[in-house]
Amino acid sequence: MKKLSFVLGAAVGYVLGTRAGRARYEQIAAQAKKLWQSEPVQARVDEAGEEVRRLAPKLGTLTVEGVKQVQSLVKKKTSKGAEAPSGTVDNPAE
Repeated sequence: MKKLSFVLGAAVGYVLGTRAGRARYEQIAAQAKKLWQSEPVQARVDEAGEEVRRLAPKLGTLTVEGVKQVQSLVKKKTSKGAEAPSGTVDNPAE
């Protein structure tokens, strides 16, 4: 009888908890959606997108140059008798 009471109580608690939890989740999700769609947030999203489009070409060049510099440093270290770091990968852009 104790086991049955425990299982029944757990089941009722689970059902009530999930209903309350789902309602609160829906409330938070609605508020988040409203905030995301607000004019100030969307204006900032647009500004960020424009900045990314402006900087993207420079970033690509800097990344390739950075990889070349790291490869050069690794080659210098290995030519001095040190072992190459494990897990190094050749630049696929070359």
